[in-house]
Amino acid sequence: MIRTFKYGEVANEELFIRSHLIVDVAPVVSEIIADVVKNGDEALLRYTEKFDKAKLTSLEVTAEEIDSAYNSVGEDYLAVLRQAAENIEAYHKNQVRPGFIMTKENGVVLGQKVTPIAAVGLYVPNGTAAYPSSLLMNCVPAKIAGCPLLVIVTPPGPDGSVDPAILAAAKIAGVDKIYKVGGAQAVAALAYGTESIPKVDKIVGPGNAYVAEAKKQVFGKVAIDTIAGPSEVLIVADDTNDPKVVAADMLAQAEHDIMATSVLVTDSPEFAQWVSDELERQIPLLPRQDIARASIDNNGKIVIANDLMDAIDCANEIAPEHLEIAVDDPFRYLPYIKNAGSIFLGKHSPEALGDYMAGPNHTLPTTGTAKFGSPLSVDDFVKKSQYTYYTEEALAEIKDGLMLFAEKEGLHGHARSVGVRFGEE
Repeated sequence: MIRTFKYGEVANEELFIRSHLIVDVAPVVSEIIADVVKNGDEALLRYTEKFDKAKLTSLEVTAEEIDSAYNSVGEDYLAVLRQAAENIEAYHKNQVRPGFIMTKENGVVLGQKVTPIAAVGLYVPNGTAAYPSSLLMNCVPAKIAGCPLLVIVTPPGPDGSVDPAILAAAKIAGVDKIYKVGGAQAVAALAYGTESIPKVDKIVGPGNAYVAEAKKQVFGKVAIDTIAGPSEVLIVADDTNDPKVVAADMLAQAEHDIMATSVLVTDSPEFAQWVSDELERQIPLLPRQDIARASIDNNGKIVIANDLMDAIDCANEIAPEHLEIAVDDPFRYLPYIKNAGSIFLGKHSPEALGDYMAGPNHTLPTTGTAKFGSPLSVDDFVKKSQYTYYTEEALAEIKDGLMLFAEKEGLHGHARSVGVRFGEE
């Protein structure tokens, strides 16, 4: 049964803290990483047999496997994958930023150069569900950015195969290499390289607690996108909505994971009860009802606000990954939304639309990090270098102030490096 709160009458912690058990996986992950660094492919094959029950002799997915998977998923599904990829590409092309250059009359040239990251590794989950959508959301922006090497790691099934939908999406996205390995060991392989798997410069993509911890531990050796928490949705809805629809949107999030969080914020106590009743009616209808039940019972919440602006304030405090504004005039409230990963406006924009087809990215900041984080974008797959050019005359114009600045900081060598160019010791 979902819990109900009155906004403003309980401590904030009651609204935001999940009740799931946090397990410390850091020591185990540390051991796995050290093993992969030392033993390379041998460790990967051993862990794949242990955790995925697949006894492999080779880690790389062959071109024949990719083509076979592509031809097996059906033309209707391929058409959907292509449409999704096209929508993602159309949206993310708007994020491309060239470098810039600025000049001054005295010959000074300043600028910024944008360069794609040379090698990117993408983790694609394949556990209780496969996520070709995540593959597209990560790979398409990387390709737009111009990354020369895009490598995928994903856990195989017990028969040693990779989910055909993942391979089909990879072919459409133009992935360069795919390897059958998952978990913390896959992250370690990407960060350090093995005999089969190339070392990359950045690792992106969602995963379980072991994957998240591994990304955390290899950060610094490589770049990462984020340490993602369980998925979450917050729905601001008034009583003009159909409670059946709002409950369905909450359960769409709840079926992801037992740790997923679904929150409704409404200004109507009656509507809150209607949605609560609908949740109880709909949960048994889901194939993943056990997961949805645990998510709703442990982490689901209904918050009753005084009015819709109060509801927006609540949403800004929670800073959800996904925010639905299910009202008749959602654009009225858009200027007041400060903290959200992805915003879905109106009664016909379910969060599922963003997961698959709309085009904006579904790799988003979670657990309140939308207060300072942003969705995955083309910017995540490039790096920026700045450059400076001064003529002798231009340097002469500012040398005295430059040397004074350095001396005030006690860095006389800095000052001398300027003065020596003009015969000053």
